[in-house]
Amino acid sequence: MITHPIIPLVLGCSLGLRVISVRLLSVACVASILPDFDIIAFQFDIPYASDYGHRGFTHSITFAVMVGMVGILFHRALRCNRWIGFSLLFIATVSHGILDALTNGGLGIAFYWPLDSTRYFFPWQPLEVSPIGIRRFLSGRGFEVVRSEFLWVWLPLFTLGLLMYAMRRRFQRSSPSSTGT
Repeated sequence: MITHPIIPLVLGCSLGLRVISVRLLSVACVASILPDFDIIAFQFDIPYASDYGHRGFTHSITFAVMVGMVGILFHRALRCNRWIGFSLLFIATVSHGILDALTNGGLGIAFYWPLDSTRYFFPWQPLEVSPIGIRRFLSGRGFEVVRSEFLWVWLPLFTLGLLMYAMRRRFQRSSPSSTGT
């Protein structure tokens, strides 16, 4: 799924550079795709269904918390406060598993690892599962994936982002500090 970075991008654009620095936003975009680095498990013959296989521990809430901790530890380098750093990196990472649980393929997501290795999907799965590998993605199947992601993720998030941006701008115009008094 090529859509994962849209979550931090929408948050960053709608909240603005005063809240989300470019550096933090860049790291959050990487964090949003980080869970899929687990595909390296295929190279080591680790079974898909293993806790350490695809959509296993790297798609868990625990993993997202660990990535969020990077925001706390490196908040100065990311040019943000601890809470913003943790929150954006956590949201970016946990959203990956959430989006994957909305797909119609695979074995599900190990949300509760290490407490529970069960793989989960949401009852509603509108997103086409993305094929693994560039060659497979650059096919008719890949087009169907992009189409479903555009319809069910990009369009709603773009709309939400515009609304959040408009609300922020309206709030800034109406606050006493913006009137010069």
